[in-house]
Amino acid sequence: MKILAIETSCDETAVVVLNANGDMHGATFDILGNALNSQIDIHREYGGVFPALAKREHAKNLVPLLADALLEAGLLTPGVTAFPEDVRALLEREQELATALASLFSRIAMPEIDAIAVTHGPGLEPALWVGVNLARVLATVWEKPLIGVNHMEGHLISALAELTEKKMHIAETPLPLLGLLISGGHTELVCMEEWLSYSLIGETRDDAVGEAFDKVARMMDLPYPGGPEVSNLAERARERVSTSSLSFPRPMLHDPHCDFSFSGLKTAVLYHIKKTGVLREIDKEDIAKAFEDSVTEVLWKKTARALGETGAKTLVLGGGVSANVHIKRVFTKLLLEEFPQVTLRLPQVLLTTDNALMIGMAGYFRARAGDSSDPATLTAKGNLS
Repeated sequence: MKILAIETSCDETAVVVLNANGDMHGATFDILGNALNSQIDIHREYGGVFPALAKREHAKNLVPLLADALLEAGLLTPGVTAFPEDVRALLEREQELATALASLFSRIAMPEIDAIAVTHGPGLEPALWVGVNLARVLATVWEKPLIGVNHMEGHLISALAELTEKKMHIAETPLPLLGLLISGGHTELVCMEEWLSYSLIGETRDDAVGEAFDKVARMMDLPYPGGPEVSNLAERARERVSTSSLSFPRPMLHDPHCDFSFSGLKTAVLYHIKKTGVLREIDKEDIAKAFEDSVTEVLWKKTARALGETGAKTLVLGGGVSANVHIKRVFTKLLLEEFPQVTLRLPQVLLTTDNALMIGMAGYFRARAGDSSDPATLTAKGNLS
């Protein structure tokens, strides 16, 4: 199956064409075309993602990236694609996108793809709508099945993939599977007892872990994105064998549930910074280490509790924060010591950030399961569960 996938949930605009084969017992994905544009440099001056600006950049870049992905895949054939007025109306709020797409349709024939997948939530709703509206038009004009993909399911499934330059492979995965999904907007534990069927085991009651990293980074005047900056400072403290006794709270560490809370931890860091005054570089390193140590211990203890409750055979980390070096190191060590029977699956770094590869993989499995969406009614859902 050739599947075209689109991702616009936050500040990455991405389009990919995959040739997919297999099922949940083993699947391969040939990467035929892959185009991505990051907005990180644009949003850096704001210290975070500015939704209206993200939407504008998606609208400007999405059709050129679509053309690039199709061209790389050898599917950009000269010709003309009809663009009926009633279909064009789907883009009435996306005039820049409509103009670019009309220009592309005037130059290409319908490509030989089998389905279209698009992230429809969760994420920044204005940004999501750009990708959803384009996917609705393409599915209607090309008369192809449309699959709305949950962004977090994409993160979970991508962590199962072995990625080489132009190919991804997902081997059969022992179930139940426990997923720890950690990103700028999410911190949750989900259990997959059957393929593509989930139950929520625990979630944050306030800040997401990635959000906490970014807020602590701003407290120390570090550039956006803050998570990697905090992690780098923490690693420096460990490399010099920090003698600091600084320690921050471990929120809800011993509570008899699998929920998280990071708001109090963030506040403790703020109070310490205000008490310290002007921060030297060594102070920032010690704060970063103490903060990261606290986060990592909480994540592990809650995950360990969930492993015991679910009897999971596979543990998956997914989302942007799963790229954190210290978190990966601690989870690898402690899982081997405390749950040697459980297999750990960590995403390759390229698959930790938002990308269309993961949306294509999740979309393929959803298509095989018979899931599809109506182009006339598919909507963007910023708070999709």
